[in-house]
Amino acid sequence: MTFFASCPKGLEYLLADELVALGCARATAAIAGVNVAGTLHDAQRAVLWSRLASRVLWPVAEYACEHEDALYAGARAIDWAAHLDPSMTLAIDAHVSGSAITHARYAAQRVKDAIVDSLREATGARPDVDVASPDLRLSLVVRKGRAILSVDLGGGPLHRRGWRRAQGEAPLKENLAAAVLMRGGWPALYAEGGALLDPMCGSGTLLIEGALMAADVAPGLARDGGAATAGRAPSRWHGFDAEYWRTLCDEALARERSGRERLRNAFFGRDLDAHAVHAARENATAAGLRDAIDWQIGDVVALQAPSSVPADDAATDAAAPRGLVVCNPPYDARLAADAALYRSLGDALARAVPDWRASLLCGDAELAHATGLRAKKKYQVFNGALECSLIVCDPVRPPRREVDDAPQALGEGATMVANRLRKNLRRFKAWREREGVTCYRVYDADLPEYAAAIDVYVQSASDPAADGTPLWLHVQEYAAPAEIPEATTRRRFGDVLGAARDVFRIPRERIAVKTRARGKGGSKYGRFDARHAFMLVDEGQVRLRVNLFDYLDTGLFLDHRPMRLRIADEAADTRFLNLFGYTGAATVHAAAGGARQTTTVDLSATYLQWCADNLAANGIGGARHRLVQADALQWLEAETAQYDLIFCDPPTFSNSARAKDFDIQREHVRLLRAAVARLAPGGALYFSNNFRRFRLDAEAVAAFAQCEDITPATIAPDFERNPRIHRAWRLTAR
Repeated sequence: MTFFASCPKGLEYLLADELVALGCARATAAIAGVNVAGTLHDAQRAVLWSRLASRVLWPVAEYACEHEDALYAGARAIDWAAHLDPSMTLAIDAHVSGSAITHARYAAQRVKDAIVDSLREATGARPDVDVASPDLRLSLVVRKGRAILSVDLGGGPLHRRGWRRAQGEAPLKENLAAAVLMRGGWPALYAEGGALLDPMCGSGTLLIEGALMAADVAPGLARDGGAATAGRAPSRWHGFDAEYWRTLCDEALARERSGRERLRNAFFGRDLDAHAVHAARENATAAGLRDAIDWQIGDVVALQAPSSVPADDAATDAAAPRGLVVCNPPYDARLAADAALYRSLGDALARAVPDWRASLLCGDAELAHATGLRAKKKYQVFNGALECSLIVCDPVRPPRREVDDAPQALGEGATMVANRLRKNLRRFKAWREREGVTCYRVYDADLPEYAAAIDVYVQSASDPAADGTPLWLHVQEYAAPAEIPEATTRRRFGDVLGAARDVFRIPRERIAVKTRARGKGGSKYGRFDARHAFMLVDEGQVRLRVNLFDYLDTGLFLDHRPMRLRIADEAADTRFLNLFGYTGAATVHAAAGGARQTTTVDLSATYLQWCADNLAANGIGGARHRLVQADALQWLEAETAQYDLIFCDPPTFSNSARAKDFDIQREHVRLLRAAVARLAPGGALYFSNNFRRFRLDAEAVAAFAQCEDITPATIAPDFERNPRIHRAWRLTAR
């Protein structure tokens, strides 16, 4: 069975790992949550033990919902007597998208009416509505003509731990606090004898959450007035296994007793606001941590390394253990962010606890940079609607080392390129942050005499190979006109590399360079590095493997990013076909977007293995996702199955020894006719190619398909300088 666990955006991969650790069979990151393969018992365990989830939703029904009457009829057809009694209270949380049903409260009302009518007809009585504390809380999601009704097993937001009595002006939700602690390596660091310090503690959320984690207290035990402590289930849904819930709670209580007995005095909170410290003390007392945390009033500029009671009773002197600093400095509209405050925080940590680790939730990347600390890892997370930057520094102040490859002073040409790079970075910043783009083109021969493309790749924080320095560059030289002396070409390309290193401040080994070497017959690419180094990058809601050094292309065509995201958005419940599939990036997006099956066709075994690895990196696999090694055109003309969504991005030409010569200009009508023939009724074919001189035979194509040029919608801002990078069309059968 598959259920859904929601969470704040940016925590999806962390939540997936947590749920697998809690015993779920598989967990795949989605948008603001995780699709989980597991039993009802796994879901109930997540309600009690997940520190990151916002809600755990167990599906009851899914049905077509193209209009309001269908929404009611689908809900009316469910046997609601199997889920609740008429004497119970009910609440429905609705989320809708699309043009058919646009009002969430109205959608919830219609489903409520369906439930009430069903039970009244069956029993003569009806349930009442209680939006605050219902016996059964349901979740309704309407998207792309489908309605999903689920039971909210936790009965409400899981971030509520039950201890909060007072709060500051902008309290941090407990599940986001847990993410800050987990990214910082807590409580493993606590188990090694470390301490926890928050120099701007506010109402104490981070420290209280950290102490409860160290004490092995289940986050759901004290929720709803301690209902779990008494063995009471959070939902009266008929399907809830109350006996198993009581068993879970009994085990959690035993672990809590043992954990609290072993808890060390290793928690230190500081804040300049006396009212905030008072609130923190109240909250800690409610959490059973009155004597576990040392609270003090003080300015961060006067911060000192805390002393703690030694773990070894034989020790006589207090020690200043290596520990973790956690902090959520002010940054939102209500607590106006101050870069100087962030600088003071960074300076204080570097002075007081230089050897400690720090996990800091900052307002954005610029405020994180203002700390002056060198982040080993950076994560993009959301605090409500606010996009934040979570940085992990280990240690806070790294030891000084000799830098033998520092960028040299730039000449006039390199300075011009550097200035253009900085201008482009500023221009793209809002777009990148809004869209969550981490891999993009930052320079594309903007200065014609400096003919190169520079692409930025940011290694995924979820990549096991990540070493804390996520930024990489891919620099590709364009062929210079034959009349340009080779020495001039080399000098100019050197200026490009020098400018890139100066702007991005990264060592030479993190820049993949593809240069052209002159030879008989014209220009061609020279040798590539043979590092065999793959890494994961994030795109939308998926992770994709790239290799910057070993091949001409990296495994990810950045210009097709909008097309892949469109496929992800349209793939739900489709049969998806990817022709000339390359490394399968579009297939991964389709699968993650809900395609019920995918087929990827390519002649290269290397690319198909790459596709399989991409699917596996996202927890996707099995018989529903077929990989076919074949000449795409020949396979297509022999295929008989139908597909709802097809993506066809052929090469300009191919002269592989294992297939007939292929030329896209010559073969495109034949290719498109065969592809359209495989479309199911209502299906769509997306066709694109990068051949700059390509001319679509519109008259021939019109004989079997309706064809719309969608090129402008598939050109992202980072490729607007080069609008002919590709062409794209949407085809449907006549």
